[in-house]
Amino acid sequence: MKAVGGGVTTRTEHKYQLFNGLTVDLHDLDNAGEKAKEIAQMPFVKNTWTVRRVEAPDISNVKVIGTPKGRKMAARGNEAADTFSPHVMTQVDKLRAKGLTGDGYKIALVDTGIDYTHPDLGNGCFGRPHCIVSFGRDFVGDAFTGDNEPVPGKTPKDCGGHGTHLAGIVAAQKNALGFTGAAPGVKLGAYRIFGCSGTTTTDLVVAALNKAFEDGAHIIATTAEVRTGWASDVAAVVASRIVEQGVPVIASAGNDGDSGLFYAASPASAKGVIAVASYDSVMVPVMSYHSKYSIDGGSKVDFTHTPWELPWDPTGWDVSMPLYATSYDATIANDACDPLPVNTPDLSKYIVLVRRGTCIFAQKVHNVAAKGAKYILFYNNNVGTFEADVGDEGFNIKAAGMVTRQVGESWVKTLKARSSITLDVTGRGKAKFDVSYYNSNETGGAVSSYTSWGPTWSMDSKPQLGAPGGGIISTWAVAKGSYAVMSGTSAASPLVAAIIALVAQARGTLEPELITDLLSATAKPQLFNNGTHFFGKLAPAAQQGGGIVQAYDAAYTTSLLYPYSLSFNDTDHFATNLNFTISNKGKKSVTYKICHVPAMTMYTLEKNSVYPMAFPNEAVDSQATLSFSKDSVTLAPGERASISVCPKAPCCLDARRLPLWSGYITVSGTDGSALSLPYQGLVGSLRRATVLMPDQCWVTLSNDTTLAKSPKDSKFVVPAPGTFKDDDVVPTVYAKLALGSALIRVDIVPMTTPPPKDLTTEFMGVKTIGQPFEMPALFNQRGDFQQLWNGKLDSGRYAPAGKYKFVTRALKISGDARNEKDWDVASTESFYLEYKKK
Repeated sequence: MKAVGGGVTTRTEHKYQLFNGLTVDLHDLDNAGEKAKEIAQMPFVKNTWTVRRVEAPDISNVKVIGTPKGRKMAARGNEAADTFSPHVMTQVDKLRAKGLTGDGYKIALVDTGIDYTHPDLGNGCFGRPHCIVSFGRDFVGDAFTGDNEPVPGKTPKDCGGHGTHLAGIVAAQKNALGFTGAAPGVKLGAYRIFGCSGTTTTDLVVAALNKAFEDGAHIIATTAEVRTGWASDVAAVVASRIVEQGVPVIASAGNDGDSGLFYAASPASAKGVIAVASYDSVMVPVMSYHSKYSIDGGSKVDFTHTPWELPWDPTGWDVSMPLYATSYDATIANDACDPLPVNTPDLSKYIVLVRRGTCIFAQKVHNVAAKGAKYILFYNNNVGTFEADVGDEGFNIKAAGMVTRQVGESWVKTLKARSSITLDVTGRGKAKFDVSYYNSNETGGAVSSYTSWGPTWSMDSKPQLGAPGGGIISTWAVAKGSYAVMSGTSAASPLVAAIIALVAQARGTLEPELITDLLSATAKPQLFNNGTHFFGKLAPAAQQGGGIVQAYDAAYTTSLLYPYSLSFNDTDHFATNLNFTISNKGKKSVTYKICHVPAMTMYTLEKNSVYPMAFPNEAVDSQATLSFSKDSVTLAPGERASISVCPKAPCCLDARRLPLWSGYITVSGTDGSALSLPYQGLVGSLRRATVLMPDQCWVTLSNDTTLAKSPKDSKFVVPAPGTFKDDDVVPTVYAKLALGSALIRVDIVPMTTPPPKDLTTEFMGVKTIGQPFEMPALFNQRGDFQQLWNGKLDSGRYAPAGKYKFVTRALKISGDARNEKDWDVASTESFYLEYKKK
């Protein structure tokens, strides 16, 4: 960087086999724009990317269980039958029964690190060949927050818990809670890119991916997410290069399912990278914590309850109080569903017992809390216990929980007989606990509603497949409790990484394209679930890809499909004919029957709107039909056949709302194989779809979280040139993007006559003095776009004080930046810019 002079320092050197580059910091704000352009124009520079912030994994809803007493590391092995629900759902149990553990394979996890002091993950062993966590690197240190300089630590020890949870899903050893990792024989690599709190940056993701590859990882999994929907940002580019070298890269699809269609994250959006959706576990873990009660001051008796506590207060249940029942009728159907009687005593002095039934828990809490209650125990009207969802009403109490029907009914009988009961309830941070499981009938086996939907903006099929990620029990950082239940696509992706190790051990290959094809073709697509119940049609391919992985079938099938999916694109680019290949790698001739099963067709956009729908998108009863060049084919051993597929898009749809249609080509063989291949297409034109409405751009303030529109001709006084600090309040251009845009430019248009001659140029008929520094913006996801302006231009110069407006242009999907018609344009009101005196 000496060639560009002062004001530029190298933050990180990326001297890797697949990526040779630098991360640079621009310190001279007055000349940063000129420096950036100078660097980009150097003959040896092939590309430049803006360093983006990467949000830390969300652990706000994690349920920390606690640490069983007397834990020691168990020997590595495969002694007992595998009954762990996520493993049964994915056939991991069948591979484990054959003795497969992933032995000999190295899986790298790019995340928050791994707590290798955990008894199930090495008991303090790190960095030696025999250790479970045998390789890795800390890129950041504990104190890194994303806003300061990373200071790499000596070892990549996790201080948060998220990375340790992923590690346990892959390789946890036998423990007292009755589960192991899916591939307990693998070696783990920990590549830490997050500190104990805060965010990270894309350059650190790039460094970790490259280092994991060069350290010899056979499989790399990451949960880092940048919400772009494009496959051209730097993390996606690096991930694709690694895949091209024969190393599978697995990425979580993201947890923004409520945003609806077209919300893929990077690097999951990258070509060749396996994007993983999440399915809710069929059997959900329930923690029952031990406490005591006594009757009329007598001896203390043990009981268990499943608690609900404020997430930040695991000691909420540390109380000793008398018990009060809202009803002495143990069969009452609507206990506390109505306001309690006027003569109800002050319940702040009691733990209140309420029967489950009729109304939701939140309503019961509302009525009981109105009488002062702070502690509530529900007793079930069915078998077992589970965590009662009290919603926002939980902020009005300190703790809640559930006991079994038998315990609750016995307490009601005792209280009805005029005896007193005192409960000594221990908080989950201190109590002994048991783990049991209940069958989740509402969503068990369904795609988790939080799973981010594809496809990408270029209509690439994402995600490719899925695995259980909802309600997964695994290891946690020892200092934070040792075990926890977590939900997210970040819990599904390491399971897929482990399954790939098992499949590779069985088949003797890690070739990424083949692995993807195998996992997708043998996966089982599931019915759509809106978060409360199942429907009669399959979930769209844009939500679940090929379906939930079936490890045993992928490991041993001799019938193969290629590619893993077919995308017929939108109406403008409609593919009238695509091919797929069936191969028989077995020892006998097989006849294959070819059919297809449509999935739900869903509208992307709201009715009479340019904006996407939130989950669940509106479904429409109209599906595509497919015709095949052959409806059946017989293949001798070693033969393959190419099948041509001609689609007919669904009829009678509103193309303006961009309905996405999809389904599954089914291939059933006389050898018992049952394969499927997802397909998708779009009615309507992405290129003609509105990205930015003319009235959806305005000026706001950089510290205004409401993004309020500033009045016309507002005056903004900004820091003097060269004195701007990050916490200074300056005008900000805001635009609400309806869809993604690969390129956004914001022209600063002078409203004075004449405009500044030495700065003014013209772009597509508009007089402009340039763009705000750091513009243009590349590869933007739909939603809020913001760019602050302190007077500095992309040229590095400063705009003179005066009257201006912003003209924002967003390039349409698949648009040509040279074609004026391919831009959506929106202008702000005029405003005045002034500078403070130095």
